[in-house]
Amino acid sequence: MKNLEIAKIFYEIADILEIQGIDFKPRAYRKAAKNIESMPQDIEELHKKNKLEEIPGVGEHIAKKIEEIIETGKLKYLEKIRKQVPGHLNELLKVQSIGPKKAKQLHDKLGVTTLKDLEDAAKSGKIRKLDGFGETSELDILKGIEIYKKGKERIPLGFALPIARELEHILTQLKDTSKVLVAGSLRRRKSTIGDLDVLVASKQPEKIMDFVTAMKNVQRVLSRGTTKSSVILENGIQVDLRVVHDSDFGAASQYFTGSKEHGIKTRIIANQLGYKLSEYGLFNKNNKKVAGETEEEIYKKLGMQCPEPELREDRGEIELAQKNRLPKIIPYNAVKGDFHVHSNYSDGSASIEEVAKECIRLGYEYVCIADHSKSTRIGNGLTEERLLKKCKEIDQINKKLKKIRILRGAEVDILANGELDYDNKILKQLDIVIIAVHSKFKMPKEEMTNRILKAMDNTYVNILAHPTGVYYGMREAYEIDFPRIFEKAAEKNICLEINCSAPRMDLSDINIKAAIDNNVKLAIGTDTHALEQLKTMEIGVAQARRGWATKKDILNTRTLKELGKYFNKIII
Repeated sequence: MKNLEIAKIFYEIADILEIQGIDFKPRAYRKAAKNIESMPQDIEELHKKNKLEEIPGVGEHIAKKIEEIIETGKLKYLEKIRKQVPGHLNELLKVQSIGPKKAKQLHDKLGVTTLKDLEDAAKSGKIRKLDGFGETSELDILKGIEIYKKGKERIPLGFALPIARELEHILTQLKDTSKVLVAGSLRRRKSTIGDLDVLVASKQPEKIMDFVTAMKNVQRVLSRGTTKSSVILENGIQVDLRVVHDSDFGAASQYFTGSKEHGIKTRIIANQLGYKLSEYGLFNKNNKKVAGETEEEIYKKLGMQCPEPELREDRGEIELAQKNRLPKIIPYNAVKGDFHVHSNYSDGSASIEEVAKECIRLGYEYVCIADHSKSTRIGNGLTEERLLKKCKEIDQINKKLKKIRILRGAEVDILANGELDYDNKILKQLDIVIIAVHSKFKMPKEEMTNRILKAMDNTYVNILAHPTGVYYGMREAYEIDFPRIFEKAAEKNICLEINCSAPRMDLSDINIKAAIDNNVKLAIGTDTHALEQLKTMEIGVAQARRGWATKKDILNTRTLKELGKYFNKIII
């Protein structure tokens, strides 16, 4: 699956063009890259069917470049423009607070061409002496480098999941395979993934090893054994493969799913009961295997419920499982609508009607079109006039489509002083008002908290989007006083968003659990900018499950009629 590889190439092209000061083209390549990396389908399959131009943001010229990458493994255009910028200057743009102009200035004044050059210049105090930088900028750059390095070590769940599923599918097709499972942190649906732990049940382990180590997308074989192998894929992800017997598959699944802390505690409980638990099974004092084919039978022998993989973090799930009191966390099929979708009125690629029809296909009752407000210029934010025009179009489409309700919404900027980007005359005409911080992220904790609290005091606000502003690999979460945010949200009946966008995953599972403990409701939003991203709802549900959320905690599980009651609005 070359989706991530092609997206990476287009992001690099956009970066280089930005450094060269070229307008418009970078945005086109970045839009195509964003849509390609979020697609669940294999782009090579679309190429075979001559459907590349059906991808939002991909026109004839970009489609030809995709074809060249797929057919030759490289792109001459990228090789050409790489020679036009010194060193790895485009990599500097991945560091928070460095834009094209600053990257060029750092090169021209200090000879910075690589990330190491940048780090050395910052540590030696040279950057603070340049016009437009200063000591604070220098410290921000060092912090940005640290964030970027961490981002390269792990990848977001939304990017890892399609890769894991493709690998799972390939291995399942082998005639010598009876069961396949991607375990580890991916099975627990952690927000970021380090590597992929793959389990295969087979009577022919060496044939499985031969196949995996010879796969065309394997860049390097780290180790090869009769039942264990490790490889690095072309996209840089490490895959650790283990082949076990069918009778051991449940024990191996329990062991390699983790977490480490959960595993240690279950093994301690096994020892206390006179058993020994390992990746090969559960054994009694006579070393006789008493369970191992399924996880359920192992946990049953240990006198507890089988916790869902997302809960296995040693955060109290074992104690509740022993008392048969585990929460019934939200099922993946419980969602009835999406609260955060962008249309082509702002920076989305699909029309409102196209979004609605895709949501009908997904079985939704409703969808909220929440385009950016006027201050988000990079997102083509809507003036009041354009917003009202959009609302009229929504009303017209609602009369036409009977199987879904399109909700009139907006993602309204919280300005630096806590005021909202639209006045109340506009906000009261909307079904759902989503508020969010999109600028001035570096405020002190107290100032940022007060900014958000002031916005939450507005009577028309319904949802606080991506509450911490985190953007994985580029921007850390800004600090806010969560107890005060929770208190205000509960008081004003405002939901906090679980944003599904792969680089965001905001709220975190820890904060989701804390919100629930403080009687705060949550709303899952895909933050969709292209139709395929609607399917990332699964990522938000996974995050909710890791936060111990049940159906009653998540607004998306409510019917349209129940939504009206919750928000005290007539929206049907």
